[in-house]
Amino acid sequence: MSGAYCTLQSLVNLRLQAKDLTLFKSGRSLHQMFGGVRSPFKGRGVDFEEVRAYQFGDDIRSIDWRVTARRMKPHTKIFQEERERPVMILLDQRHSLFFGSRLNFKSVTAAEIAALIAWATLNHGDRIGGVIFNEQELQETRPKRSRKTLMHWLNQTEIMNRKLSLAAVASHDAANGMARALRHVRRVTHPGTQIFFISDFQHMNEESAQHLAQLARNNEVMAINVSDPLEQELPKPDQYRITDGLHTLTVNTGRSELRRQFQHNYQQQQEQLQSLLSRYRIPLIQASAAEPTAMQMLGSRALTPKPVSAREPS
Repeated sequence: MSGAYCTLQSLVNLRLQAKDLTLFKSGRSLHQMFGGVRSPFKGRGVDFEEVRAYQFGDDIRSIDWRVTARRMKPHTKIFQEERERPVMILLDQRHSLFFGSRLNFKSVTAAEIAALIAWATLNHGDRIGGVIFNEQELQETRPKRSRKTLMHWLNQTEIMNRKLSLAAVASHDAANGMARALRHVRRVTHPGTQIFFISDFQHMNEESAQHLAQLARNNEVMAINVSDPLEQELPKPDQYRITDGLHTLTVNTGRSELRRQFQHNYQQQQEQLQSLLSRYRIPLIQASAAEPTAMQMLGSRALTPKPVSAREPS
């Protein structure tokens, strides 16, 4: 369903197209035992399996001190190595995305991309979770390999999307909203997580860039930039009345200097975004709110930026 708002049903219907979405690397182990090949999994995992008597060579950090004290004999915790990879979707639903000139509002396209990735993650057998944020609040869903968890995530997506309105466009701090969300994701995400960051990346300040750099050091981050054709080029020459919900302005798009400056500003923003992502080696996918979301994602290839020598913010 296209338009200014998404619906839960439209996000659920995307599960069919998600079957053909290939955003994940193959090669995940299907067997509990490994031969002479090094395991692709790092660490001991976090899934508790059982407690047994301590044996020579066991990691002393795994000793269960409560059981040891109760039985007066050393016991250790056994963990089952994780097989599902956690996937976190960071979905932007700020008011800068509450805009569209043709098919969808950017906020709807972003929500549909999130739904496609979520369904593809579950189909792949990985754990899905995420954070949805706007200027004032955020909603977190911890990663689980569960259809119930996925449906909860989609329901929260619809709720957050429906909170967008013209009346509130200029009433919140967009930059702090993004920084707050990235800070939260850093706090709750385990190293090795696949993170999909879906946004229009407007109002990204230095704090947001620092959090993104830290996330990229320990996780695989992919950025998906949602834009609209009207942001790239002004409409045909004429007099237009525009509003942000609070103020109204008349713009003459026939002025050649205005048209050139508008295009220059957009190109400069995109170059700055690509330079930032290149610095942290974050792949970038471009998506348009003017085209069907599923068709774009099924036919897209991540643009892997070339590394740029620069010192990352600490």
